[in-house]
Amino acid sequence: MGDCLSSFVLYPNPALAKKAVPAPVDARLIAIGNRLRDAATEAKAYGLAAAHIGEIEPIIVLNIAPDTPDPNYALYFNPRVVAVAPDTEAGREASVSLPGVEVEIVRPVWAEIAFEDAQGIARTERFEGFVARCALHEIEQMEGRYFLSNLSRLKRDMALKKAAKRRAG
Repeated sequence: MGDCLSSFVLYPNPALAKKAVPAPVDARLIAIGNRLRDAATEAKAYGLAAAHIGEIEPIIVLNIAPDTPDPNYALYFNPRVVAVAPDTEAGREASVSLPGVEVEIVRPVWAEIAFEDAQGIARTERFEGFVARCALHEIEQMEGRYFLSNLSRLKRDMALKKAAKRRAG
């Protein structure tokens, strides 16, 4: 796992603040998606957005079976949130772009996502619990919103201080 982390874009790289715009699902996008899935597999990530590998494209990958021994990585092209639960819960979140930092973030308990598959066919999927959290986290990243922006300034500063200490020591 340590080797692949060096290939991820690290916070505060400007790529993490860039919004991907919808694009047709073509061979180029599929190739980036395959690289993204390979990176997620190698890092054992629950999810990644293309920005994590330096591509500002509308693609995320999610492990849709996080509680099983064998991950099931699915690609989502042009994903967008169409509905979320009114109920929320706090949960731990992290990013390959800021190794060693985990923070608690409040998110809806389910989310409905519209997206295109690798054939460009429009689909909608509803995710529950942890997979919903991952989907919302990665779609925000795809839209140029790093997960730390969900924290108060004080909590964000504490998380960044922790990251700086880890890098220094």
